Amino acid sequence: MSGEVVYWSPFLRTRVMCRAAARGSDHQEDQPTLVHLWPYLEEFFEMVGCKNNSFRMRCKLCAPKYHELMAFKNSPSNLKKHIEKKHPTCLERYTQLTSASLKRKSSTEGSLAPPSKQTKLWETQRVSQASVDKVVLKFIVQGLHPPHVVQQQGFIDLVQHLRPNTNVMTRNTVVNKVTKASIEMRRKLKAALSEIEFIATTTDCWTAHRRSFIGVTAHWFNPQTLQRSCAALACKQLKGSHTFSALAGALNDIHTEFNIREKIVRTTTDNGSNFLKAFRIYGQTDENNNPEPVGESDGEEDDGGQNDDDDEEESVEGVEFVDAGALLDEDDYLEYQLPKHHRCACHLLNLVSTVDALKAEVNPLYKRVSRSTFAKCSSLWNKNHCKLQFLRPVATRWNSLFSAVERIVRITREQGEGALAAVCNELDTPKFTPVELAFLAEYAKTMSPVAKALDVLQGETSVQMGWLVPTITLLRTKLQQLNIASKFCEPLIAALLSGLEKRFGEMLTDPELIAAAILVPKFKTCWTSDENILKLGLDYIRSHLDCQAENHISEGSQSSEEEDFFSSLKKTSPLETTQQLDAYLGCPRDTAEVLKSFPAVCQLSLKLNTALPASAACERLFTVAGLIFRPKRAHTGSKNFENQLLLRLNKCNFY
Repeated sequence: MSGEVVYWSPFLRTRVMCRAAARGSDHQEDQPTLVHLWPYLEEFFEMVGCKNNSFRMRCKLCAPKYHELMAFKNSPSNLKKHIEKKHPTCLERYTQLTSASLKRKSSTEGSLAPPSKQTKLWETQRVSQASVDKVVLKFIVQGLHPPHVVQQQGFIDLVQHLRPNTNVMTRNTVVNKVTKASIEMRRKLKAALSEIEFIATTTDCWTAHRRSFIGVTAHWFNPQTLQRSCAALACKQLKGSHTFSALAGALNDIHTEFNIREKIVRTTTDNGSNFLKAFRIYGQTDENNNPEPVGESDGEEDDGGQNDDDDEEESVEGVEFVDAGALLDEDDYLEYQLPKHHRCACHLLNLVSTVDALKAEVNPLYKRVSRSTFAKCSSLWNKNHCKLQFLRPVATRWNSLFSAVERIVRITREQGEGALAAVCNELDTPKFTPVELAFLAEYAKTMSPVAKALDVLQGETSVQMGWLVPTITLLRTKLQQLNIASKFCEPLIAALLSGLEKRFGEMLTDPELIAAAILVPKFKTCWTSDENILKLGLDYIRSHLDCQAENHISEGSQSSEEEDFFSSLKKTSPLETTQQLDAYLGCPRDTAEVLKSFPAVCQLSLKLNTALPASAACERLFTVAGLIFRPKRAHTGSKNFENQLLLRLNKCNFY
């Protein structure tokens, strides 16, 4: 080490050893590599040494002449002066390099610092055990994973690799945390529903792995923003047969649990006979078919004023004894209270497209062409010869049949008839004739409005009950227009129109549903030209607006004797509500925001349009349920299954 001078530079963060005779030394390989103080000037200057707070720089532009300059640690001004005097032609380039020096300063200092910024954050930021548990729980709930995944060694290694010295929850801990989170979610949901005036529900039954469940979803509008909200209320196991009384009891318990029984405007279900009977017996309908209780008028109490115990035996002789068990059974119809019922419009359209459409085969020509064509289609729906794969129809969904036919028509249109002919040759089946291909094209064109109506009505976020009547009315109009130019599908169109009248006829003349359509700003009165239909809805709206005004005044009146005595002087004129209705109908805007300008109209619109025309929301609940209740998890407890499902579905708003 003799003959060496050791310098310590706080800027270089390293020991720099410079030989006393650095210039002209024969042992250049012994010199350490120095870090340039201004790396953006390496194009002009090379750092060759340092002394105290000064650095020796060699000018590359002066080569082959060796020229050194001294530069202070905080300022390269000497370097700039050298460029100005000796190399003026390079001054512009020097200025360009130094103009970005402030931007590069941070990166230069970062390169001089031994520990990286990422390392500092890793060392200082601490992730608590509670945060890890919360993230793991979210992973299990949102990913639909079984709780025992936390006991897999691969999962444990993953968590501990990302966060060393972390304890991973056990399966029992996960189940307990899911239960607690579910309780908290239900509490928040109940609090949210307590502030809503009008609520709609959908319900359906689902069976998997020899276990049955009833699912219920709730839907409502935010009265301030008029935005649709929804939540899954329950997916409870049903034990025993799905009788109408069992369904009614389960629904009544769910409504009571969330305290929404009096707030539900309608419940939408499919056309299952058990649901129809449950709502016919226990629902709020005009024709409830409840039997009258036996013996109400018999055995009236004697108001003779004899209350002594001695007279009790004498009065027994005039009493008619009735079987208490039979009496309780007959009064059982009053045990549950269910809201108004609505049949799922999508399920009805599915019946129109399948059951009612079969009546078109009464026509022998249509029957022959239809059966021949669909027989050949059936041989193609399992093959993948063409560039576009054939879709396979599902027996429980008619629109899947339409999509499969539409795909064949699309392949023929885009790939040509040769693609279908090649498949038929490979299968050794008869080829499609030009008549059959023309029939398929016309069938797809005829059923397209029905499929689009299905897609519209099974919506959830933007669809309201007021969409039902305009959608079916427009569907009927489109089918009538197609009937004019139809060549093959005229019997099919007639069968569809007959099915629509059979299954939707009463709905299309229901004043409440017509009023709901008028109170949707998108439709108002432009969806039909039938004045009689519009009059039914407008009369319904006016009568209910008047009732709202009277109820509002009666609720807001004071309870003092003076106010009650002179309350008859207050006149509840329908002028104000009528003016609101006329102004609403005349407003050119068609967005939901227009309802905020007419409070009375908005209130009635929320009441009529909260319900959904279809029960597709409950079917979506069961779709997610099927992802959880897989064959390998068939022994999962019904309560744990419901907790994880509800947390998954309600994660956005309540968890």
